[in-house]
Amino acid sequence: MIQVHDKKFVPYIAEEKLQARIREMAQQISLDLEGKKPLFIAILNGSFMFAADIFKHLTIEAEISFIKLASYKGTKSTGNVITAIGLDEDLYGRTVVILEDIVDTGKTLSQFLPQLEHQQPEKLMVVSLLTKPEAMTHPVHIDYLGFSVPNKFLLGYGLDYDGLGRNLPEIYQLAE
Repeated sequence: MIQVHDKKFVPYIAEEKLQARIREMAQQISLDLEGKKPLFIAILNGSFMFAADIFKHLTIEAEISFIKLASYKGTKSTGNVITAIGLDEDLYGRTVVILEDIVDTGKTLSQFLPQLEHQQPEKLMVVSLLTKPEAMTHPVHIDYLGFSVPNKFLLGYGLDYDGLGRNLPEIYQLAE
């Protein structure tokens, strides 16, 4: 058990299990997108570790860019999606792959994906390490998924609690 700020967290997904699944996902993406030279867009801050690990296991030519979208304050979603860092690349006619750490309510992506579709990519795909099906209020299609998880607050491997815990190599869940 660890403590971050005022909350206690227990281990949930071990580092070895995370890394094994990420390697599998990268292999499948590489097979499916061979010859496409996709542009990966990692959504900050949470996806930075996942994006780095996926990207280093790809065996295809690819580019990566980053955009910052935020909707959380503490352990709750604010319900508002804030774009803090924009995207400079031209998406027209490209295969675009969104890298997300977690899709829970789906609101962030449901607001962001239409902005990308407006730029007319050839194909738009979503890769998420985690999803919380029980929390989904805005359905989002996920093309490549690491793990479905219960609707509990998670920490580590890029996921934070008010700024802390992102550096943990495994994922923890809020203790009951």
